[in-house]
Amino acid sequence: MRKWMWRLAILLAVVALVWVLRLTVFKPDPVPVTVAEVARGRVESTVTNSRAGTVRTRRRAKLSPELGGQVAELPFREGDRVAAGDVVLRLDDRAQQARLALARSEVATARAERERACITADRAGRELERSRVLAADELLSADSLDQLDSAKNAADAACNAARANEARAQAAVRVSQTELDKMTLRAPFAGLVAEVSIEVGEWTTPSPPAIPVPPVVDILDPSSIYVSAPMDEVDSARVRAGQTTRVTVDSHRDRSFSGRVSRVAPYVLDLEEQNRTVEIEVELGDGAPVREFLPGTSADVEVILEVKEDALRIPTSALMEGNRVLMVADGVLAERTLTTGLKNWDFVEVTSGLAAGDRIVTSLDRAEVKAGAEAEVVDAP
Repeated sequence: MRKWMWRLAILLAVVALVWVLRLTVFKPDPVPVTVAEVARGRVESTVTNSRAGTVRTRRRAKLSPELGGQVAELPFREGDRVAAGDVVLRLDDRAQQARLALARSEVATARAERERACITADRAGRELERSRVLAADELLSADSLDQLDSAKNAADAACNAARANEARAQAAVRVSQTELDKMTLRAPFAGLVAEVSIEVGEWTTPSPPAIPVPPVVDILDPSSIYVSAPMDEVDSARVRAGQTTRVTVDSHRDRSFSGRVSRVAPYVLDLEEQNRTVEIEVELGDGAPVREFLPGTSADVEVILEVKEDALRIPTSALMEGNRVLMVADGVLAERTLTTGLKNWDFVEVTSGLAAGDRIVTSLDRAEVKAGAEAEVVDAP
């Protein structure tokens, strides 16, 4: 009996020692956490593009000559600025120049022939009138008068034929001039030469019907920049023309630019069955350096749906699933459930459950950070 009592006493002593060691030597350190103070400020409800948007230009002309030929002149290179009407490409047009000169000489010949024929017709008309007076006085026979009348009709016909021939010659000049003009490409508007895909001396051929060919000169207007972005179909009913946006362009990642939704596509794109989108267009504000943006650059668009300026808010990173947050109370993490309002990637509006000045945990990336754990507040790294 006494031996059994000794064993029980030793066991109790060991258990007590383990408990003391657990509370002292082996006690886990408090979990370090960072906190944020609940405060008032601006909260926005926003939606963002589902895939990268693209910087585009509303005025862009991809030019190719209508006729084939050898390139004789390329006055501008990539990056050069052009004015409306500037010649950006000229094909060898010596044959067209010769045909135009020939057509003009034929016009001169036809004009001279028309003048001669019509003068003859006019003279025949006057002769006929005089002869009719003589015939009335019986000084000219009827046969002679008929011959003069026939001569007048023939002269009139020759004059009309000469006029028609002159008109055909003038039409040939216009055709030759049009063909000559087609040997030259001109800038349709003031802008920037984006690409030149041909060199002087090379040959270009016209595009066959219904078969597109790459342009030889690409001109764009850098002042007509806008951003096109795909929005998830779920958000399409909430996005409308006129809404304010924030735009981030990949080439200027350190800044964001204000803009405005100018167009919402009237249909859904189903390029990917599981990712259907609605395309929107955004006009950038006056402060955006649009001339620095290159068409084709990636861009992100954030459409601002609603704004509250003086809302009670917390960092979005502090909100857990189920609208829960963690707070430090007497060195222990405690959970609290909230009612929320507007939210975005940065902040969440709190409508109940917290007060201004409350401190909530923002470092939720460790498994040890959970309700009931002992915690120590540290400064954010």
